[in-house]
Amino acid sequence: MHPVPIPIAVLTLNPAVDMTYEIDRLLPDQKVHARATRYDPGGNGINVARGLKRLRIPSHSFCVLGGEIGNLLERLLREQIDTLTFERVDGETRINGTVIEHHTGAQYEVSGLGPAIPEERLERLLQTFVASTGRGFGVITGSIQRELPRDIYARVIADLRANGGRPVVDAQGDLLRHAIAARPFLVKPNHYELEQLVGRPIDGIEDVAREARSLQQAGVENLAVSLGPQGLVFVDAHNSRHATAPEVEVRSTVGAGDSMVAGLVAALAARRDLEDSLRLAVACSAGTVRHPGTELFSPDEVAGLMERVTIRTLDI
Repeated sequence: MHPVPIPIAVLTLNPAVDMTYEIDRLLPDQKVHARATRYDPGGNGINVARGLKRLRIPSHSFCVLGGEIGNLLERLLREQIDTLTFERVDGETRINGTVIEHHTGAQYEVSGLGPAIPEERLERLLQTFVASTGRGFGVITGSIQRELPRDIYARVIADLRANGGRPVVDAQGDLLRHAIAARPFLVKPNHYELEQLVGRPIDGIEDVAREARSLQQAGVENLAVSLGPQGLVFVDAHNSRHATAPEVEVRSTVGAGDSMVAGLVAALAARRDLEDSLRLAVACSAGTVRHPGTELFSPDEVAGLMERVTIRTLDI
């Protein structure tokens, strides 16, 4: 008998359509022609839901859509996620831009502004999200509109916990700081975001683990710190581990962290053991950077990448 699936709900308050241009070189005050152009559903939570779909793990996505760009995003999402609930608002869903410069290998990203959300529609969306999560995983990720309070994720975390859910958070700055104070089940900062939290440079895997341990002892149950080509440091109440990333050709890093969250949540929901969960998370991230734009990993490549992930215990 297969285990009963654990509910997974994903919240994206500020989704986007991601436009990606691959060019030879940026030139000041000059028009350049793209070598390739693509558009994908975007926003951190949207990417997490897309990743879960590719791993054949059911999830329910909650977001805000506005205008013609919102209509386009809805059409794109219907093809790439399982279940979608959204609030329709005035204004336009944002467009994010990524420019990949082949001459230097540099990647430039511009994040757009999303539409305002009327309070009653926001509350309805959040209440439905919490109810849908139940005792499962409630994934809360990404940026929010400028007019929303910086502690909004902390409020949602408190509601999820009160309802028996397990909040998973991937955010930046004050959003992350407030969220950590609300004691979520899992937080996934990257290296830079961890440095911003602690207010100093962090050098080396062991230093990352020590700072993550401090946050875990302050009330976060689990921390997964993504380190790009260095992989992942995971800290829970029992120990800390470093999962190395397989060396791959990098085409775009957009969505890599979201793919890592998708892999972790998928593995935990499927009740895999911890080391297998870390291998899946790192493999999903490594697979994503091999693809252009916001195209995510292919399910077919994940198994091979997992075999190339090594894990060592840090005892920190």
